[in-house]
Amino acid sequence: MPSSRTEGGAAPRRPLVTGTLIGVGVGPGDPELVTVKAARLLGKVPVVAYPQSRDGASLARAIVDAYVPEGVVELPFTIPMADRPAAGQAYDEAATLIAVHLEADRDVAVLCEGDPFLYGSFAQLHERLAEDYEVAVIPGLSSVTAASAVLGRPLVQSDERLTVIPATLADERLQAGLLLADAAVIVKVGRHLPRLRALLDRLALTDRATYVERATMPEERILPMAEVPPDAAPYFSLIVVHGAIGEA
Repeated sequence: MPSSRTEGGAAPRRPLVTGTLIGVGVGPGDPELVTVKAARLLGKVPVVAYPQSRDGASLARAIVDAYVPEGVVELPFTIPMADRPAAGQAYDEAATLIAVHLEADRDVAVLCEGDPFLYGSFAQLHERLAEDYEVAVIPGLSSVTAASAVLGRPLVQSDERLTVIPATLADERLQAGLLLADAAVIVKVGRHLPRLRALLDRLALTDRATYVERATMPEERILPMAEVPPDAAPYFSLIVVHGAIGEA
């Protein structure tokens, strides 16, 4: 990203025209759930950026493979999520790479599993770039609503309250969120699964809970919470807790 001051102390002149930063929600995993708008945009945007794992795999990129033509500039970036300071630095570096293309008047689509603004990595790049560049967001189908669809059961109806809770919270905050909701979805389960099992047992909510892994993907797995193996779960898994939780 360009520096904020020149050697003489004056603010540098920004280009009159820059590209647009576009957050593109690619949905929960099934390529057919990518929106028409996202598919159309990906067919013409010159630069595509996306998160990848340390081994170079990227679910977001794989989901839209059929929609990205040859010749597009690709900017994969790796975020070490378990290390917050390192993750912040990695997002800074990704933002700098993206800004180079924006400064050259090239639009950049940033792929994001689910929806860009629902626990999406795009929010971190938005925070770093939105002040200086035009931004557009194409919403995507979230894993929360995808899980409800594959379960074949509404999350909430009428005036019921739905709470979405990240598993990364401490037990006290998880419990408070669960007890204030009529239904809840715990996202980012991953390595927190054993702790979540214990908490749901303690709150007598296990019988109301269903585990959903990789909703809409070929590897999709759905189990009653009581039947889920005790080892760690994939990051792309969640727990749906139905019913009047506050009355449990």
